[in-house]
Amino acid sequence: MKIKIEPLTDNTLTLMRRAGYTFQRKEGDEQSFVRELARGGYPRFHVYIKIVKMTAFINLHLDHKKHTYGDETRHHGEYEYTGAVKEETDRLLTSWGEHASIV
Repeated sequence: MKIKIEPLTDNTLTLMRRAGYTFQRKEGDEQSFVRELARGGYPRFHVYIKIVKMTAFINLHLDHKKHTYGDETRHHGEYEYTGAVKEETDRLLTSWGEHASIV
């Protein structure tokens, strides 16, 4: 699921903390944040944010469980605007207000 915030008025750390997310890591020009739904760390919502000028581009997905194969970039997840991802997207859009939209 892709969300855009334009213009971005807060820094990404503040924005995501207010939404209940924890900073995970920075990879190149993207930041990664998670919001765990269970004590074991999974399932969890996982967000990648890239800033271009004053616009935040946010990729949101739901990780059901930790990857189970050798390739660390593959895992069991949901990416579409349905179910739990839809509910989380709608929650974020409401909290971020009129500057946020689905891309």
